[in-house]
Amino acid sequence: MSENAPAEKTFQERCDEFINLANQQHAETEVDNVNAAILFSASRFNVFTTVRQFDDVEKLKEEKQKIIDYFTQRYTDMMAQNIEEYIERFDEYNPN
Repeated sequence: MSENAPAEKTFQERCDEFINLANQQHAETEVDNVNAAILFSASRFNVFTTVRQFDDVEKLKEEKQKIIDYFTQRYTDMMAQNIEEYIERFDEYNPN
């Protein structure tokens, strides 16, 4: 890697960038609007990254439910992880 090449961002840095953007948007609108936009954008990007592997629409139709199940499970796992973290740090995140 060239010393002039930018350093690859970490997973957490990428996540933080999305959260920062969401916080900026929340300053302009209701949190529910931002949340809906994030969910829709994530699902749209997930489709984009997934369907590129298919050359045949019929195969995509056959795999549709597997794709939905995969991303649903991943979201469930991530949501559970984030709720657990929030529970563990509840007092820190919600000072009196």
